Amino acid sequence: MAFATTSDGIRLFYETAGQGTPIIFVHEFGGSHWSWEPQMNAFARRHRCITFAARGYRPSDVPADVERYSQARAADDIVDVLSAEGIDKAHVVGLSMGGFASLHAALRHPDRVKSVVAAGAGYGAEKAHEDYFKGISEQVARNFQERGPKDFAPVYAEGASRVQFQNKDPRGWQLFADRLGQHDALGAANTMRGVQMRRPSLYDLEAEFGKLDVPVLVMTGDEDDHCIQPGLFLKRAIPRCGLAVLPKAGHTLNLEEPELFNRLVAEFIAQVEAGQWGPRDPRANPAQIMRTN
Repeated sequence: MAFATTSDGIRLFYETAGQGTPIIFVHEFGGSHWSWEPQMNAFARRHRCITFAARGYRPSDVPADVERYSQARAADDIVDVLSAEGIDKAHVVGLSMGGFASLHAALRHPDRVKSVVAAGAGYGAEKAHEDYFKGISEQVARNFQERGPKDFAPVYAEGASRVQFQNKDPRGWQLFADRLGQHDALGAANTMRGVQMRRPSLYDLEAEFGKLDVPVLVMTGDEDDHCIQPGLFLKRAIPRCGLAVLPKAGHTLNLEEPELFNRLVAEFIAQVEAGQWGPRDPRANPAQIMRTN
C-alpha cells in the first residue's frame, strides 16, 4: 500500500497503474479511490494513472478536527499526491467534489496541471440555492454520524441524480451503494461540513477563471439539474473550456456511462497533448446570430 504525506501531515492512500503521460483521478463525495476502476483499467493502457482516497476516506487518515478539511486543502492534496509519486505535471480528472478540487488545483497550482476534466461540478454553486445546499449538507452530515453509513447509504445513493445510474446498471449502482455504506462516519461528516458546505461558489471565482490558461473540459449529465447552469457558466468563464452534456445521464457519470465518459476524456487529452485545445476563436462572437457584412 502506498501513502503520500501531505504538507500538513495527513497520510493519503493512493494506487498507480500504467506508464505514460500522468493522469490523476479525484473522486466525489459518494465515492473513493475505487470509483475510478473503469478509468484506471482503460487509461492505464497508455498513461500513468493515479487514484487516491481523499482525507476522511479510509485507508487514508481521517482527521477528527473539521478544520483540517477545506476546499483549498483538497486542491493541495492532489498536488501532494503527485509530488509523492515524483510527478511534476498531470492531467487532472475529477467528479463532483473531485471536479471542484480539480478546478481549484488548476487555479492554485497551474504549473502542476496539464489539463482539467471537471465532471458533475456544480452543487452549491447556484447563488439561488446556496442556503438550501448548506442546510441539506448539514442534514447529510448528521445522517452519516447518527444513522451510520450502512443505514444511510441506500438513501443517499437513490438521490434525484443517482437513479439514472440505478436504472441503467442496477448491479453497478448496488456496488456503489454498498461501498458508500462502508465510509467512515466521521470522515464523511467532516468532509461534508469542511469542504462541501464551505467551498466558494463557482460564480464568485469568475475573475480567477477568466485568467486561467489551463485547458478544461466540463462534463455534465442532462438530468443532473444543479450542474447544468454552473457548467454553462464555466464554459463561458474559462477561456480554454469545452462543455460536454451527456444525454439521459445523471451525476455519477464515470460509472453510469463509462464508455462515453472515457471516449470524451481520451479525445480531450489527445487534443491537449497535440496543442489543439485553445481558447475560443474571437470570431465566434456569442452576441452574433448571423453575419451580414
